[in-house]
Amino acid sequence: MGIRLLASTFNASTFWGNIVAFFTNFHVLYAIEIVMFFCIIFFVSKVLRDNDATKLMLVYWAMLVAGGCMHIFDSEIMTKQFFMFYVVLLSAVMLILFSVEVKKYFWDVHFVKESGSEKSAAPVYSQAETERCINAIVKALQNMSKKNVGALIVLSRGSLPKQVLQSGVTIDAEISPQMIEGIFFPKAPLHDGAMVIQGHKIKAAGCFLPLTQKTSYPKEYGTRHRAAIGITEVANVVSLVVSEETGIISIIKQGAVTRYADYDMLVEALKDYYWQEMPLTAKKNNGGNKQ
Repeated sequence: MGIRLLASTFNASTFWGNIVAFFTNFHVLYAIEIVMFFCIIFFVSKVLRDNDATKLMLVYWAMLVAGGCMHIFDSEIMTKQFFMFYVVLLSAVMLILFSVEVKKYFWDVHFVKESGSEKSAAPVYSQAETERCINAIVKALQNMSKKNVGALIVLSRGSLPKQVLQSGVTIDAEISPQMIEGIFFPKAPLHDGAMVIQGHKIKAAGCFLPLTQKTSYPKEYGTRHRAAIGITEVANVVSLVVSEETGIISIIKQGAVTRYADYDMLVEALKDYYWQEMPLTAKKNNGGNKQ
């Protein structure tokens, strides 16, 4: 009993001694370290929360608190340098588990900043022009489906990484069934890549996309489907795919695949896309309802 009491007294005195020493010797470097650790912990916690990993976030916090207590009560075992390494390593492990989501977050932030001025000055298209684009895309997809012509169209909201657009050929053309079908014609030089549609323009074609690394999808999904899924995992886009083998049309959002998309499903997906692309003034002019 005496030994336990002595150990408890020693730990308490060590604890308060470390607290007093911290504030007595406090300088600017401590403030920088505190801010740095706060930013790291805040970012990791935000990533875990946004991906519904609440339990993992609680485990992360518990391990941080445990490491902090060890450092305060016994700074010889858990030295300051070791504690810093511990926090950075623990945070890195958490971010690696959600590496795809982290990449998507940074790409979205980067391209929102870059395209902010462009979006504010974006031209306002009429409802008739938007409906023309929707009908043109749907008609092209259905025509290619009947002929078993493989196609991959990405509906971009301006958040695609530059590497994707630079991997293809810039077109910046009006949307039409003839243009879409011509690009994906089997003997055309750009048919194997992805077409990027941004707003009311075909932005680029023949683009290469990152493939999904998940293994839970059916084996019959080829490179075109895996690329269509992969880009929706790292950027805020919608993919439309026509299978070259079966002619089945698929709609892919955030990694979720909807197969056997018919006319109504395609129109609804495109209306959702163009509604989000539409400037606020145009939405008000349209009465606040989807087209």
